[in-house]
Amino acid sequence: MTQHNIFSRAARRARSLRIPGTGRRKPAKRPRPRLPRRPDYPRAGRCGWRRWVPSWRLVTGSFLMLVATLATVVGIAYARTDIPEDLNAFATQQDTVYYWADGSPMARTGWVSRQEMPLSKIPDDVRWAVLAAENADFYSDHGISAQGITRALWRTAGEGDTQGGSTITQQYVKNVYLSQDQSFSRKFTEMLLAVKLDRRVSKDKILEDYLNTSWFGRGTYGLQRAAQAYYGKEVTQLDAGEGAFLASLLKGASLYDPAVSPRNHARAVQRWKWTLDRMVKIGRLSPAERARYTTFPEPKPPHKPNSTAGQNGYLLQLAESYTKRAGHISDARFDLGGYQIYTTFEKPRMNALTRAVKEARETLDPERRKADRHARFGAASVAPDGRILAVYGGPDFERQAFNESNASTVPAGSAFTPFVYAAGLEHGVTRRRNGPRTTVTPSTLYDGDDDIPVMTTEGPYWDRSGKMVKGHNDGNRSYGRISLHDALAKSVDSPFLQLGMDAGLKKVRRTAEASGLLPSSFGPPVPSFSMGNSTPSAIRMADAYGMFAAHGMHTDPYSVRKVTRNGEPVRLDLPRPERAVRSAVADEVTASLARPIGENGVASGSPVAAKAGTTEDDTARWYVGYDRVAATAVVMYRMDLTKSLAPLPLKGVGGASATGKKLPSRIWNTYTEAMTK
Repeated sequence: MTQHNIFSRAARRARSLRIPGTGRRKPAKRPRPRLPRRPDYPRAGRCGWRRWVPSWRLVTGSFLMLVATLATVVGIAYARTDIPEDLNAFATQQDTVYYWADGSPMARTGWVSRQEMPLSKIPDDVRWAVLAAENADFYSDHGISAQGITRALWRTAGEGDTQGGSTITQQYVKNVYLSQDQSFSRKFTEMLLAVKLDRRVSKDKILEDYLNTSWFGRGTYGLQRAAQAYYGKEVTQLDAGEGAFLASLLKGASLYDPAVSPRNHARAVQRWKWTLDRMVKIGRLSPAERARYTTFPEPKPPHKPNSTAGQNGYLLQLAESYTKRAGHISDARFDLGGYQIYTTFEKPRMNALTRAVKEARETLDPERRKADRHARFGAASVAPDGRILAVYGGPDFERQAFNESNASTVPAGSAFTPFVYAAGLEHGVTRRRNGPRTTVTPSTLYDGDDDIPVMTTEGPYWDRSGKMVKGHNDGNRSYGRISLHDALAKSVDSPFLQLGMDAGLKKVRRTAEASGLLPSSFGPPVPSFSMGNSTPSAIRMADAYGMFAAHGMHTDPYSVRKVTRNGEPVRLDLPRPERAVRSAVADEVTASLARPIGENGVASGSPVAAKAGTTEDDTARWYVGYDRVAATAVVMYRMDLTKSLAPLPLKGVGGASATGKKLPSRIWNTYTEAMTK
């Protein structure tokens, strides 16, 4: 083609684009936009029912679109779902177990019966019994099971429930993060959390937490408490057979606890056999080992729940308070539970002391005698090394939580005089202002007459009302000049009122405090301080007398010897013995208080030292005694707790005056005789 022809053709094309009469070019025609192609449904070109049969392209496209939508929804939901920081209340709370001094269980407290146990302490056979029964692929799945999901969806759609199909991770998530509500939305959230948890937490940790939070029936959560409830042993002592039974309880304790019904028993045996066979199938139990388990391991019958009724509540109160103080445990921390508290309380002594007080109470008749109303008894038995062995806190903790063995409510009276004697022997006396101290010996003579003035370095002592203070003896009896040893042995009080002034009330106070009496219980520093105007508790009084039994060494009273939490030791600041008085001083007090066998209510066959105590206004009566094993204090008083803490007179209690006065020594004697036997 020539160049001329090319230009001619271009010119003709340009003329054709011009609008006639204007010389302007015509706009180029735009291509029409292509409309989106609608799905060929109902299908064109088909007749009858064939029009309504979708093509494979339509089916495939719809399926892919559905999958993409679901994946998007699940992805968004997964991203927006966070593992909760707070667990369900029961998932973190555990019970606390208290033990007697011999290691036998005493009581449990807490909202739930649960104790955590590290996975390393759970036998492999027991662990795999649970996995074989619940989730054999636990260590290889990703928190959820495709087969389980399919089964759960089928049941949800076809049977209206969502049970079944859950992995152990899902079950754990449900236990500690979610409610027990059975709904699709809860199940969906459960699966998302299970996947996320599986990515963040190790399998062993998930399994450990699952075994520690699952419900096993009989009021127990966790494998450790289940082992104790059904077999009376620690989880560390379980074998494969026992583990296989406990694993069956995860399907429903009400269906598999043999104690509930014969049908339950048959169901439990069948499930037990299946679990052991399943362990063989997954290679976790050899056929030879399986052959050893032919007899169903019968669990023990359910036991009644522990109660704080009777004396138990007073013991738990003392042990809990001491554990918090000595273990530096806050109330909030302690309330989470999980503690094993090994107390110093001896069950035989508790029973004997409770019986002794109960027998004494039976002699009272509050319906007929007004004086017998509001009569109260407190008692405590403490070892010379400070261990609290037994207490009597009141008639029943659930009716009266006020612990009479630990209450500083009534004066010690003349039961305080051994500490005055010890102070005089330890520090000597002075009878002149700033004068030298002279030694006091057991044979030092004092005026033992009744109604004699109390002398100071400046003359007689006058109280604030202008009345001369005088010493009095029980029964207003006079003894003349008497040695301090004999004065204490015969309960002559007036010499010790004067001895307290001669030794110095500060010295007496210091000796009493070193012996174990609390400064908060001390009365004012007046002559009556030596006559027991202080108000020690029965526990403190027994502990202080125990110092004499320990040859002058004192140890503060304590009620807990060891504490663990989930098997791990908790550090306790246990008291240490300290020298209160010289050994010779303590032994002399013991010699003065020694009672001939059978005298004044002292148990026959048991060499002891003991002292009765009375108050001038007769509002408290004591009897305190000790041997090499324990010191025991018994106090009787009257108090109407509904009105005030002011003690009431004891005159007329028990009817005949001799009967009422001997009730504390009777209790002490009955208890001591029982323990001697």
